[in-house]
Amino acid sequence: MTFKDQMQAIEILAPGGPEVLRLSNCATPRPNAGEVLIAVAASGVNGPDISQRQGAYPPPADSSPRPGLEVSGRIAALGEGEVRFQIGDDVVALCNGGGYAPYVAVPAGQVLPKPENWSHIEAATLPETFFTLQQTLIERAGLAAGQTVLIHGGAGGIGASAIQICRLFDAVPIVTISSAEKARYAKAMGAAHTIDYTNEDFVERIKSMTNGRGADIVIDIIGGEYANRNLKACAYGGHVIQLAIQGGARAEINLGLILMNALTLSGSTLRPQPTATKARFAQALRSNVWPAIRAGAIIPPRIKTFPIERAADAHRAMEADSHYGKIVLTVETPQ
Repeated sequence: MTFKDQMQAIEILAPGGPEVLRLSNCATPRPNAGEVLIAVAASGVNGPDISQRQGAYPPPADSSPRPGLEVSGRIAALGEGEVRFQIGDDVVALCNGGGYAPYVAVPAGQVLPKPENWSHIEAATLPETFFTLQQTLIERAGLAAGQTVLIHGGAGGIGASAIQICRLFDAVPIVTISSAEKARYAKAMGAAHTIDYTNEDFVERIKSMTNGRGADIVIDIIGGEYANRNLKACAYGGHVIQLAIQGGARAEINLGLILMNALTLSGSTLRPQPTATKARFAQALRSNVWPAIRAGAIIPPRIKTFPIERAADAHRAMEADSHYGKIVLTVETPQ
């Protein structure tokens, strides 16, 4: 298959608001050994894209400077020696950047088959959140049956995926939300209970829901003043997973809570992980989660779509207080 040397992809002109996203001419990537080239049908929009655009999450030196960390599409070319996929295969992929584009080159280990029962738009919502949860909730925190998991931002992309992973592992997901509409959505995704943080104290509520015990795992995207409250919300031996710091990077915590209650506080980001590590996450997902997707045990989130040329509007929508579910850019790959 032949490709034009140039394509139009979204670039970040300078750190700033959504207006710094521009559709610009750039070189069409070619897959290196161990990589595949994907003709993109849809690209998910995620919190790290927002942070990168704002200048708060610079990409690793060996990654694309352009935004876009997850795509769904079709294999268009194979790097030298690559035999795991064939041209024309429908796939999803965790990208190392550059996913807001008609073509993206991705290490083959980060590519998974697209679930046949999900459209390309639906499938584009899978990689970033599920790889993240494989890394943190499943492997690092050791999610197990019967555990109670408190999920902040339960109606967001990570939140809805975490709810469904908890259900898959027979754990109990309890989420914080900010409106009745978001509560209905979280329950439709499988939340056992919802806590409206605008008028309820999540520490008191999680304690009352668990007969005073607290949550075995807390998934937090807020940070700031939530940090110490998360420790208070934990059961003995609990684990707080810090995935983002939307409420601020600085926090004052009571270390005595960690000592006396044998707590773990961990943080991690997915993008800087080595290629081999991401490939390991992919294989675990393929073995343990992809069958559940095919069986209908994991369902697509609420999705709002924008054409790629309106990436700035997609970012504005994601930053709005009313946002919940996932946002996806649709891409028309040039022939």
